[in-house]
Amino acid sequence: MTEPSPEDTSAPSAATAYDTDQVAFDDPAYRAAVVDLLGVITYGEISAFERLADDAKLAPDLEDRVALATMATVQFGHVPALMDRLTALGADPLEAVAPFVQAFDVFHTATAPNDWLEGLVKAYVGDGLAADFYVEIAMFLDAGTRQLVIDSLAHAGQADFVVDRVRRAIAADHRVGGRLALWGRRLMGEALSQAQRVAAERDSLAALLAGGVDRPGMDLAALARMFGRLTENHAKRMAELGLAS
Repeated sequence: MTEPSPEDTSAPSAATAYDTDQVAFDDPAYRAAVVDLLGVITYGEISAFERLADDAKLAPDLEDRVALATMATVQFGHVPALMDRLTALGADPLEAVAPFVQAFDVFHTATAPNDWLEGLVKAYVGDGLAADFYVEIAMFLDAGTRQLVIDSLAHAGQADFVVDRVRRAIAADHRVGGRLALWGRRLMGEALSQAQRVAAERDSLAALLAGGVDRPGMDLAALARMFGRLTENHAKRMAELGLAS
């Protein structure tokens, strides 16, 4: 629910942003990597919409139910542009998301919240961590695709609601803070494992990170720095919620 770490999220036209980068798509391996990345992000937005809509039922009052339903709507609002881009690349959007359905569903089953507050923490730190990971990968893409990814993972204005509700709950009962801190740490581990698993299982994404003769990539030291940044951003989000990481 929080925005990914890069600060520049200004959006070019989704219909025209890719023209100057079209030469990159002459490489079949590059195109496959872009289709996979857009596919995983698209299903991530769809599953987040479904999850938030379900979590809204746990809300203590109508105001909070509407707020979470609004967050779900924002998530789904990014799906059409992603699917349009997949279509423009000659891919079937449903086929592009299909390889990632099981991984997401397993993750969400393993991290199903027990109550309203756990759902909020998951939306804030779990989705934020996933967004950071995909934006890190997007840094190796053409400018148009990179901007689409950043725009699709930005949820401006949604964070304040979550932070307010979690901090209120901790102020009312300090024991809540300890429980939610443990939950946040578990989410961190599960989300990192899922991200690594998705990247490893899709050869195109792994190749994108590794780079090639004419494309930059990440060596082991760069990968370590990337996961260091992910961990640092997670700690910042936990602190914003008033939780120890």
